[in-house]
Amino acid sequence: MRKVYLYARFQRFWHWMQAIIIFSLLFTGLEVHGLFKLIGYETAFHVHNFLAWGLVTFIVLAFFWYITTGDFRQYMTEGNLIEKIMMQVRYYLIGIFKNEPHPFKKNEISRLNPLQRITYLMLTLVGLPLQIIVGFAYFYFNELVALGMPPSWMEPIAHLHTLLAYMLIGFVIMHVYMTTTGHTLTSNIKAMVSGWEDVEE
Repeated sequence: MRKVYLYARFQRFWHWMQAIIIFSLLFTGLEVHGLFKLIGYETAFHVHNFLAWGLVTFIVLAFFWYITTGDFRQYMTEGNLIEKIMMQVRYYLIGIFKNEPHPFKKNEISRLNPLQRITYLMLTLVGLPLQIIVGFAYFYFNELVALGMPPSWMEPIAHLHTLLAYMLIGFVIMHVYMTTTGHTLTSNIKAMVSGWEDVEE
């Protein structure tokens, strides 16, 4: 094993700020939907919308950082992507319980396995932007109707926003579980705090 500096300060800052904002959005969104009452509907509504703008701001900053630093290459892969993803899926379903070696080793150039690459890419380029667009369509619904959007679109927009939120909850649960699949239960979390991780030679 050797210690490698895998996560730069901005990456760690972006990761934890994104986590805080998404958890807070889910919390306030569920309260707006009436699943529980803690801070009150009106407060939850305003906080939810404020956090949505915060998420947009951080996404723009992240895109700027990844493009200007060239770190977007972490999400690119060569060779048969489907085959590599299936290798990773097999490892998570079978290999990890048999103590088999990880099919893809982390290093300074490549810190994400193929399944992580496609999952994070889809979340960043499709999932979160779609949720934000639908959310703002929900918030500015009256203004959009005044511009000609059919009022009957209200229900589908609301249902889609809620569906995407529950899908995001599913992702968060899986993501938290996957953090425990490192060399120790907490090694991946420690690496996202310090930036340093023990990787196989």
